[in-house]
Amino acid sequence: MVHFIGIKGSGMASLACILYDLGEQVNGSDIEKYIFTQAPLEERGIEITSFDEKNIHEHDTIIIGNAFDESNAEVAKAKSMSNVVCYYYHEYLGKMLKNYVSICIAGTHGKTTTTGMMSHMLSTVAPTGYLIGDGTGEMHQDSKYFVLESCEYQRHFMAYHPDYAIITNIDLDHVDYYKDLADYCSAFEAFANQTKKACIVYGDDPNIAKLHIQCPIVRYGCEKGNDVRALNFSEDAQGMRFDVEYQGQFFGHFEFPFVGVHLLWNSLSVIALGICEGLSAKQIQDGLKSFCGVKRRFNIEEDDDLVYIDDYAHHPTAIRVTIEAARIRYPHKKIVAIFKPDRYSRIYAFMNDFAASLATADEVVLCPFPENAAKEEGIDIDIYDLAALLPQARVMTENEENAAILAQEKEAVLLFMSSKDIYKFKDLVKSFHKS
Repeated sequence: MVHFIGIKGSGMASLACILYDLGEQVNGSDIEKYIFTQAPLEERGIEITSFDEKNIHEHDTIIIGNAFDESNAEVAKAKSMSNVVCYYYHEYLGKMLKNYVSICIAGTHGKTTTTGMMSHMLSTVAPTGYLIGDGTGEMHQDSKYFVLESCEYQRHFMAYHPDYAIITNIDLDHVDYYKDLADYCSAFEAFANQTKKACIVYGDDPNIAKLHIQCPIVRYGCEKGNDVRALNFSEDAQGMRFDVEYQGQFFGHFEFPFVGVHLLWNSLSVIALGICEGLSAKQIQDGLKSFCGVKRRFNIEEDDDLVYIDDYAHHPTAIRVTIEAARIRYPHKKIVAIFKPDRYSRIYAFMNDFAASLATADEVVLCPFPENAAKEEGIDIDIYDLAALLPQARVMTENEENAAILAQEKEAVLLFMSSKDIYKFKDLVKSFHKS
């Protein structure tokens, strides 16, 4: 039996699905609160129980979520037993990668969407397994490729030695762990230098340009000097179109039904990997054009004159590009940005940047910090500190009264952004709009 401690975690749920698909007996434990990541577990009939040390049995393989330590009774018991094999999540994945042509997607922003794009494209040319940070994962018995979202938090991605690494961008984050930008960049540099075949990087990123990468490197972007370069880019509400040069020679013309310059960059990384693997422009175009997104990344629902968009954006840069994409997709509608923060340290470190990004919306709604958000030492702020920098902002608790108010908006895009469960507030607003 493979038992997952914290099975509802986004990566943990994905990995549990993968091992189940490979024929392993799988179960797991977690909090009782419903989390969207448990849906694919339930579809497979994977048992989910509450935390209890009785869940640990002799000769089990235990996979521990990165958020857990020996203060959890199951972790403590598992580590005390000599006939139980324990791995932390990232350690187990590092072991799995050796069996496939492995592609690790890293970067501050765009990891989940790029992992989804990459796995979707590759699956059209060869059996492909994937693990995405939206809680989904899949593996076929005959998979050639394994595409893995790879998180830099606490340097967890150092457990991976992939064939290919993608670095989408570097923008200081996780300030509760990294001392400064130099410390943050050092993690990506060390990770990149563990790559076996090639490191594929966004060449227009100034922080990536500072890395000392010793392995073969392929750069993609829009500026001169990139190996894979986009030219003649245009976009409108129907999608984007652009040409690609590879090492100065025309490679192909691409048209995709999604918007936002960040998705151009993500697409270029997939094209670059395809080139490295010897795929034609037509194979890549055909594989990418049917990509319809991943969970909680610019997921759109239209209902009369209101549009609901659910997005994981929780960093100032991601918020800005998400608002920009909403404007391109819906140029004649008002953009209402509804944001719920996650970490106090992130808001504290980037307060002015959050305000500047949110201010690009027509209206701003701020939800309070989650009740379980950790109060980091030396940080004493609340949501009203951010609201003070945004004259057009309203602070709203996620309740029925406020949902009814938002449901009265007209000709608007309600853009819900958070790494937390703000999608529940979206569903509540929708219920009032229909009533």
